[in-house]
Amino acid sequence: MKKVLVGMSTCGLSAGSQKTYDRFGELLAGAPGSFELKSAGCIGMCYREPLVEVREGESRVVYGGVTPDVANTIFNEHIKGGRVVEEHVALRMEPGRELGGSEAPHQKNQVRIVLRNCGLIDPESLAEYEGTGGYQALRKALLEMKPDEIIKVVKDSGLRGRGGAGFPTGLKWSFAASQKSDVKYVVCNADEGDPGAFMDRSVLEGDPHSVIEGMVICGKAIGAHKGYIYCRAEYPMAIRRLTIALDAAREKGYLGTNILGSGFDFDITIKQGAGAFVCGEETALFQSIEGKRGMPRIRPPFPAEKGLWQKPTNNNNVETYANVPWILVNGAAAYAAYGTEKSRGTKVFALAGKVKNGGLAEVPMGMPINDLVFKIGGGIKEDRAFKAVQMGGPSGGCIPASLGHTPVDFESIPATGAIMGSGGMVVMDDQTCMVEMARFFLNFTQDESCGKCTFCRVGTLRMLEILTRITQGEGRPEDIDKLKALGAQIKEASLCGLGQTAPNPVLTTLKYFPEEYEAHIKDKRCPAASCTALVDFCIDPEKCTGCTVCAKNCPVDAIKGERKAVHVIDTSICAKCGKCVTVCTFGAVYKK
Repeated sequence: MKKVLVGMSTCGLSAGSQKTYDRFGELLAGAPGSFELKSAGCIGMCYREPLVEVREGESRVVYGGVTPDVANTIFNEHIKGGRVVEEHVALRMEPGRELGGSEAPHQKNQVRIVLRNCGLIDPESLAEYEGTGGYQALRKALLEMKPDEIIKVVKDSGLRGRGGAGFPTGLKWSFAASQKSDVKYVVCNADEGDPGAFMDRSVLEGDPHSVIEGMVICGKAIGAHKGYIYCRAEYPMAIRRLTIALDAAREKGYLGTNILGSGFDFDITIKQGAGAFVCGEETALFQSIEGKRGMPRIRPPFPAEKGLWQKPTNNNNVETYANVPWILVNGAAAYAAYGTEKSRGTKVFALAGKVKNGGLAEVPMGMPINDLVFKIGGGIKEDRAFKAVQMGGPSGGCIPASLGHTPVDFESIPATGAIMGSGGMVVMDDQTCMVEMARFFLNFTQDESCGKCTFCRVGTLRMLEILTRITQGEGRPEDIDKLKALGAQIKEASLCGLGQTAPNPVLTTLKYFPEEYEAHIKDKRCPAASCTALVDFCIDPEKCTGCTVCAKNCPVDAIKGERKAVHVIDTSICAKCGKCVTVCTFGAVYKK
């Protein structure tokens, strides 16, 4: 029987996949037994949602942009008639044949380890996870391996923490394992707060059991019997599917007491975070789990010695734990075969911004930035010029297109002044103002500062005030030196990673795009025509048709002109709201 899988993660639902799923449900009700209908997670091609896969044996056809009307066509022609609807095919996979479909280039350069099941199985079905080999790694760890053997495999694989710092995972586990304590904890950081990042959310929504299995294996390795998944409350679907998965795992004996008859006990609790970005820092996260205000602690002591409730604790993020079952089943050497000498394995990236193919990509470590942007991301929207990428979230940095050859790994990216972070990659084109971009991210980190450190609390505010002045045309020549001095002081004196990296967007844009700062300060001009205070709105007489739509929508009556005659904007009273640009369908209104 043919199977129909509809992508029902957050990205799919936002694109209308619920209506698509409901239409297939109606078609199935009218033709019982014609196919089996299932939901699935995100396959990574968020830009082509709603996605629907028709699977028959080993043959798989993934359709993109499936509206209810397209669902009717797929049902009549493919499911009933046996003819693939070629104009809607995104991916086509058949035994013995090369990957086909319009989105084949997006997939060909990827290696899916963390995302191995996302989009391929029903995330709410334990049986389907088991069908992919799920929980075999746990069985091996509990029944065939000693704790130090588990840690050795993870060490030998070269897996480094995927939450941003890149600390060797096996070494981190060994620190917690060496502590003598009757109580230890395993914590999963799912507090994904970077703007433009959605890797962890997609894994939790598409393959929650892989994270659970990795956490239990960690518990066995370090001698812990209790785990916490700290997931932001803004991820309701991830929390719902995690809850379903935890209940199913307990019922099947993968969680609880005497797991698989091994004598090992372990259970997991979900803790919902309230959206504080600082709680992505592990000691602030521990404070939040304990019911306290999320503020970082002084280290040392480090979490492996005194973490959650002052007990030895291991904390990794979603992606790190999801790698572990694959490593135990396939071996350390198989994982280490991917990536570079010091950055082994794969990395999941969330491509967002001005890239054509926004979504998820999992690639071997060391792939150049240009390959991610152009081979997988499909290039820049409207084929505009590639300008830069922001990596590492709001605490990361901007890497210019001139460094697009840089390998994406834990050594090369920090050398540019940015950080790897958890995997968010915001792509920018030539219409992006780098000063405004720096101001935007600094505004985020300043707002999210917990306030504990004076340099972070006050220093970021002073930097933000300077950047705001610059983007409003009130910059001063001495502002550049002030920003550099403040950035260095904040990085040096802040307690946690938020403050230590908050100046990165400013410092990297100052380093790579100094001419934009100079233009804003000296010429009172925004080269990207993005900063509203530094641009004028004009009407191109060659394109204006005199339709009067812009004049009717101007809130301050700054646009004058007779019907069917060229209109003019009075810049002396223009409020620069941009409404005229939005409503003009002829592209006649522009900024200069």
